[in-house]
Amino acid sequence: MRDSDLFLLVLAAGAGVVAGIGVVLIDFLLAQLRWIAFAMPEEGHLSDLDLGPARVLLMPVLGGLLVGLAATLLRRWRRREVVDAIEANALFGGRMSVGDSLGLVGVTLLSGGFGASVGLEAAYTQLGAALASRLGRWLGLRRDDVRTLVGCGAAGAIAAAFNAPLTGAFYAFELIIGAYTLQTLAPVGIAALTGALVVRGIVGSNPIFVVWHEITISPFDYPAFFCVGLASAGLGIVVMKGVTSTEALFRSLAVPRWARPALGGLLVGAIALPFPQILGGGHGGIMRVLHSGFDLPFLAGLIVAKIVASAVSIGSGFRGGLFSTSLFLGSLFGSFIGEMLARLGPYPGVDPLIYTLVGMGAVAAAIVGAPMTMIMIVLETTGDFTATIGVMVGVVTAAIAVRHWFGYSFATWRFHLRGLTMRRDPAVIASGLPLDELRRRFPAGSIKQVFVVDDHGGLCGMIDPAGVRAPDGVGADNTVMDAVSEIGSFLLPGDDLRTALDRFSLAAQETLPVIDNPEDRRVIGYLSEAYALRRYAHELERHRGTRQDDAGIFSPEPGD
Repeated sequence: MRDSDLFLLVLAAGAGVVAGIGVVLIDFLLAQLRWIAFAMPEEGHLSDLDLGPARVLLMPVLGGLLVGLAATLLRRWRRREVVDAIEANALFGGRMSVGDSLGLVGVTLLSGGFGASVGLEAAYTQLGAALASRLGRWLGLRRDDVRTLVGCGAAGAIAAAFNAPLTGAFYAFELIIGAYTLQTLAPVGIAALTGALVVRGIVGSNPIFVVWHEITISPFDYPAFFCVGLASAGLGIVVMKGVTSTEALFRSLAVPRWARPALGGLLVGAIALPFPQILGGGHGGIMRVLHSGFDLPFLAGLIVAKIVASAVSIGSGFRGGLFSTSLFLGSLFGSFIGEMLARLGPYPGVDPLIYTLVGMGAVAAAIVGAPMTMIMIVLETTGDFTATIGVMVGVVTAAIAVRHWFGYSFATWRFHLRGLTMRRDPAVIASGLPLDELRRRFPAGSIKQVFVVDDHGGLCGMIDPAGVRAPDGVGADNTVMDAVSEIGSFLLPGDDLRTALDRFSLAAQETLPVIDNPEDRRVIGYLSEAYALRRYAHELERHRGTRQDDAGIFSPEPGD
């Protein structure tokens, strides 16, 4: 059945159903937490309530303490970083841990429930993608199909969260899968549609925002949309660098790791006293901006407050996403520009609402890195093609400007800072050692691949320590070699890029050892598939820029 396209479509629909149910459950738990923390009614938003200064100041601190303690317990339970859907598809063949993901969902709920200035999209996509990944691996699907299912889980989750199937599908294409292909179009589309229908069937239709009056655009607006896109790109870069700088600042403080979120919560609460709209992801704030707006001085202060609060929340250790946060920040930024043009602009009749939508899409595209997703969310929520074209101008401009000036989205920027590159320090273990020694040297989750070598240092194969469980029926005299099922694939120092990529595809492995020669088979390093693909993409862009054909990408230059 793995060879059946119809079977994959059935699995995609199942992933969408599970993701939709997961979104409903997360939203229910979030509502309960916010009722406990802020006495917020189920259908309300934090920005709509008079919370009182005591709750505004103290609840984020309490939430920070809970987040810090929960994260500490999770780190003791599972000593590894949580792999999200983007990283799983890029580096690990779609492999995600459901246990790790449930822990992340819990910490994200605590963060959002007690007012941290983050969104819940990280929890939605983590749960949907992790369950889809587990389904694919349980059925023994190929790695490409598992990656597709991870994209389906994320698509179903975003579509369910925003009641926007096209938005969910393009989110998966642009961020999780990384490409639009005919092979993934049907399963991702079905998963997104199914996720949205599940939520509509359970709780009804509830889009992130609604536009109540007709939008007007004049020919003079389009050059202004271009300028909004450029300004949004600059704002997005400031936000991304601000978050990572704030993380570094909190790490440098002489404060225990578990206490950092509480300190961040105190700062967020202090900012929220004059600007309570910064609490949470900003869904209610978007509705307020679209329908009634804010005074210009307050709007300018709120933009700065939201940037600082989001950076402090993530930098101090709260968990959450920047998807809805960037939408809210963009709506504030666009509304500010629109109001300024309406009052001081060179031509009359400016509609500030369209600038709110353009700013919302452009800033979100700059930070999240998914331009088509942001265009689709405006189209699905407004149903106005004229407005969508205006938003497209700003979004495309912002996406190109960020790529040219900065080169990263928020997710890829964090990967870059973590240094996900090729290494020359392969983990090796002798084949004759007991399995207990393998588990002692490489605890489950500490490393993905260990290379097994014989007494002469020759390669025998590879082993994943996480797959070596406690010896149920296995004698104490079993060795590491007994856990190696077959001689693994390998690369030679002179192999070109085509050979490496073909070998990864055949071996179905994320990393392959590099040996000195086929006779001695001594391990001298290893290559990851992610690094090889990144080098391929870099060379492809360079060759296209010089108008060369693709043949030279896979071979050394003459004389090299």
